Amino acid sequence: MEPRSTPARRMPVNVRDVVVHDPFWAPRQEQLRARTLDAQYEQLVATGRLGALALTWTPESDEPKPHPFWESDIAKWLEAASYVLGTHPDPALEAKVDGVIAALAGAQREDGYLNVYFTVVAPGQRFTDLRDAHELYSAGHLIEAGVAHYSSTGRTTLLDVVTRLADLLCDEFGPGGAHHGGYCGHEEVELALVRLYRATGERRYLDLSLTFVDARGTEPHYFDLEQGRRGTPGFFGEMFPQREHRRREFFEYNQSHAPVREQTEAVGHAVRAMYLYCAMADLAAETGDEGLRAACERLWTHLTTRRMYVTGGIGDSRHNEGFTRDHALPNETAYAETCAAIGLVFWARRMASLTGHAAYIEVLERALHNGVIAGVSADGQRFFYENPLASDGTVERADWFDCACCPPNLARLEASLGSYIYATAADAIAVDLFIGSTVTTDVAGSRVVLRQDTSGPSGDRVDLTVAAAAPATWSLLVRAPSWSRSVAVRVNGEVPDGGGAVDENGYVVLRREWADGDTVEVAFDVDVRRVHASTLVAADAGRVALARGPFVYCVEGVDVDVPAHAVLLGEANPQPGATPSGVVPDLTGPAWGESRGQADQDSLYFPERAARAELPLTAVPYYSWNNRGRSTMAVWLREA
Repeated sequence: MEPRSTPARRMPVNVRDVVVHDPFWAPRQEQLRARTLDAQYEQLVATGRLGALALTWTPESDEPKPHPFWESDIAKWLEAASYVLGTHPDPALEAKVDGVIAALAGAQREDGYLNVYFTVVAPGQRFTDLRDAHELYSAGHLIEAGVAHYSSTGRTTLLDVVTRLADLLCDEFGPGGAHHGGYCGHEEVELALVRLYRATGERRYLDLSLTFVDARGTEPHYFDLEQGRRGTPGFFGEMFPQREHRRREFFEYNQSHAPVREQTEAVGHAVRAMYLYCAMADLAAETGDEGLRAACERLWTHLTTRRMYVTGGIGDSRHNEGFTRDHALPNETAYAETCAAIGLVFWARRMASLTGHAAYIEVLERALHNGVIAGVSADGQRFFYENPLASDGTVERADWFDCACCPPNLARLEASLGSYIYATAADAIAVDLFIGSTVTTDVAGSRVVLRQDTSGPSGDRVDLTVAAAAPATWSLLVRAPSWSRSVAVRVNGEVPDGGGAVDENGYVVLRREWADGDTVEVAFDVDVRRVHASTLVAADAGRVALARGPFVYCVEGVDVDVPAHAVLLGEANPQPGATPSGVVPDLTGPAWGESRGQADQDSLYFPERAARAELPLTAVPYYSWNNRGRSTMAVWLREA
């Protein structure tokens, strides 16, 4: 089976066709391969997830009781490991992957069904609780893992398993199926089916994805129908009884409050929303559906102009793990789940492919370098589920979670980073992210190797070198990032025709006959800048955030003599200093701190302002906070 091309305007390259050698990202990927994947595998073993695939659990056994969506954690780990194997052969890791695939194959039923919970805990109840039980969500992650394993290794051992599962879903949920009209309470299978279609060319997988998307939010509401047939609360009905008492209100939680083409606001559970919007963008690209594209563009505008944190985090509330109202962006209580920022990266990439516009990559870059990678510690062993933008000193990362969606999700994104750096069309290569790497791809009928050298994602220069067997005419598109005041381009040392102007899509377009050894030098003007929030964001009133390149910065109490929220910036911006967290510099300079000393401990309110004293400021990249123990932290700072 050969992956098919798609009508999307530009498509990412395969992970295996990109080698990352960036001074910032390459060490992170190596740590993922050498440490993080092993640690996550051990957690899958220790918590019973992998052992459950043996199907030996009984109510009388001492084994951990399987959970309905344990397979999703296994699948995301498999997907991450598969990407790693595609670029870095590792016999020990490959053996683990093969063992997990064999266990999944052994747990699969004759008809293709694969879910441990509904095989040994609740047999006979499959597909009766789509709202809560995550069967299709888990199936989607298994399908994604199968596609990743196939595209990275060329082997079909896992792909064979997941195509049998997908075939069952087509039979059950397609026209004439026993569960036709149903859809999952946690979106994921929709985007996975599009990936499977692209890998295999089987049209019915694309059709089923569209069936799921079209059914969502229609009346009579499927979740009401299945509740009536079942006669009992859903899986989470006892844990969250308000879902049963206010059922209509909670349709927004899983984006089933209206048909998707009529939706205008990003609502509900943030991760679910992102995965739905990913599928909508994919389907718009594959089918040319203008209604889906228009809905995606409306939802994107609403999210990024009213409900997104400066870090690219999304979802302000722990109550629903998602959105509440416009401009509600509290900092200390921000939920900003790691998976939600990852989902935003996924959706942004799809919107960029659909439209060819760099604005989507801007958001992707912001989320990736801040809201996503803050989710893992410097040693790759501890994780954030939530990512607040301020802390009183009680927040810290954890080794693992009962609901462990974030760690393997982060792993699969970091492992697949190469597919986000470049995008290709028939006669064009786009450089979307400034990450040192080498891509090998076909363009204009010619095999081209493009090497990108940088000093890191916030560096002020990128050097591109072309290697090609024969000259060919094609376009090289270089994104003009908003964090640089200017972009200067030279081709083989000369200013190109047109002076390197930026086009309407946000790229410098260099179209010419490219030959072996051609070079492009891109120079950025990278300064420390202050970011001001909309006056409608009450939490950020009178405050600014510091940023340089794609990175947002924060202040930690460990670096100052006052709580982080009591720091005030001076008139001059702090400047790049030391690089203790790697190639991304800290920002240092004079600032002010407010304190009343012991009086602040003895009383709450005072007639006069607190005394201010000058102090040396160190601001660290947001992604690196909480690597030196517990400490207060603040992204948004007052000005003196």
